[in-house]
Amino acid sequence: MSADQRDEVFAEISRSGYYPEIVAQGLSDALADESVHGFVLHHEPTFDRDEIRRHMTVMVLTPSRVVLVHTDEHPGDDLLPKPYTSTTSEAVAISQVRSVVVTRMVSASSARLEEAVLTVSWGAVSRVELEPARCPDPECDADHGYTGSVAGDDFSLRISATADGGAAVERLLAFARTLSAATSHGASAGRL
Repeated sequence: MSADQRDEVFAEISRSGYYPEIVAQGLSDALADESVHGFVLHHEPTFDRDEIRRHMTVMVLTPSRVVLVHTDEHPGDDLLPKPYTSTTSEAVAISQVRSVVVTRMVSASSARLEEAVLTVSWGAVSRVELEPARCPDPECDADHGYTGSVAGDDFSLRISATADGGAAVERLLAFARTLSAATSHGASAGRL
């Protein structure tokens, strides 16, 4: 049984200083009193023309679900003219997670882990990539239709050692291992 990391995730949200009450409330509501068996938090600035905006993603593993909370800040728009934040939460049953993909980028010169990307698919979002089908005959001018692939792409999180620190990359990889272990148990995933 994994130790409950609920206090740890809320402490890290508070330390981030990024709308901690709003982010914590969104996560608290989505957790529904479940314990936390693993988490990863990513606070990232984005550049939009001449302004910097920030956003935060918190991904949590509970005994039965994967909870994702994402908070953005907005400069204001037609709907709300003053700057505002939006927080979205999603909870997915562990049994619905179809794949956990981890990509590690390692420097060829130093063999140092530079960044990692975690992609989790539960079937809510799919990406379709199409291209014209090709014929091996260079003289053929017939329409051969299209070929392509459909890939699940519900959520991806990229963490870089340069931007976020090596410890943040290691935390992402630790979370990915915990999530992979939970999904490997199928229907008994809730018994970590």
